Amino acid sequence: MIYLDNAATSWPKPPGVLEAMARFLTEVGANPGRSGHRLSVEAGRIVYAAREAVAELFHAPDPLRVVFGLNATEGLNLALRGLLRPGDHVVTSSMEHNSVMRPLRALEREGVEVTVVSCSGEGMLDPGAVLAALRSNTRMVVLNHASNVTGTILPVGEVGRALRRMNGPLLLVDAAQSGGAIPIDMQADGIDLLAFTGHKSLYGPMGTGGLIIGERVPLREFRPLIRGGTGSRSEQEEQPDFLPDMGESGTPNAVGLAGLEAGVRWVLERGVEAIRAREVELTQHLLDGLREIPGVTVYGPADARRRTAVVSFNIAGMEPSEVGMRLDEEYGILCRVGLHCAPAAHRTIGTFPTGTVRFSLGAFTTREEVEAALRAVAQLARG
Repeated sequence: MIYLDNAATSWPKPPGVLEAMARFLTEVGANPGRSGHRLSVEAGRIVYAAREAVAELFHAPDPLRVVFGLNATEGLNLALRGLLRPGDHVVTSSMEHNSVMRPLRALEREGVEVTVVSCSGEGMLDPGAVLAALRSNTRMVVLNHASNVTGTILPVGEVGRALRRMNGPLLLVDAAQSGGAIPIDMQADGIDLLAFTGHKSLYGPMGTGGLIIGERVPLREFRPLIRGGTGSRSEQEEQPDFLPDMGESGTPNAVGLAGLEAGVRWVLERGVEAIRAREVELTQHLLDGLREIPGVTVYGPADARRRTAVVSFNIAGMEPSEVGMRLDEEYGILCRVGLHCAPAAHRTIGTFPTGTVRFSLGAFTTREEVEAALRAVAQLARG
């Protein structure tokens, strides 16, 4: 079996992830921050260690500004719902995932104005077009860092630094595809809000992720998605007004966060730059090989340095669903087909409504697996 669906969820995980989760369940197991006994204190320490690891990876200003939730989608909704009001204006791109577009469309019906800046057929975004779309009432710019369809890397750093120079609107970045795969420095790149997920290139378990809230974000105007018990200020019936408690209600996924910390530490030990260099090499090999196969159309930039390890393609005369099924059943190659929850991106690259076949590599993908996938696609294309 060859697993090429890492953009959906990375697999396998580093051994330390399972070990950390097993240790939590067998040796700790208590509710973090809800009691004063030793196991509760240890559980709280584990959760805070995960905050520290995430803050270190993304160069966040303070670990306490890391608000944990289920995934990047929850983090994005927390940012969008927490800060946008009727009359506000938002700028986004035509390569966004539905985790951005659906909440924006819902907010649009409630009076928030939305401008979608068009990207090129390769998914590339002109930062000047984003700046040109700003208005006096623009509250936020929302961009994914890398497309889950083409892997195309958007210039979030250029946009963020420009917004900082003009003391402009907040920049919210969807780092679901880039976190752990591309170096990210929130402070150097001018990122005010960063939504991340644990189960992709951070190599943690599902059900972990969240939002990092930068120092330019006005907390007094921030509305949490849910309100409830936080283990702090229990004498009050109002939600705490400080981070991370204001954004975290209810018992956290502590066992998952134990695994997340192990995954992030694994990434930090190897170095994002080293992981990135290896993935660029393998992705370029895949891109070059696919483009040599007659009847195969590859989408996105030809240069692997301008994309993550995500490659979408189609075979002439075959539906993506058929290709995906045959790759699985005949060759043991697992990938994803269709629209990838990103219809806007597929409209941009001209593959809506059919979609594409998507191969997505990870840190454990080998060159031999890439070559086996190329042979399989070549055989399918020959008919």
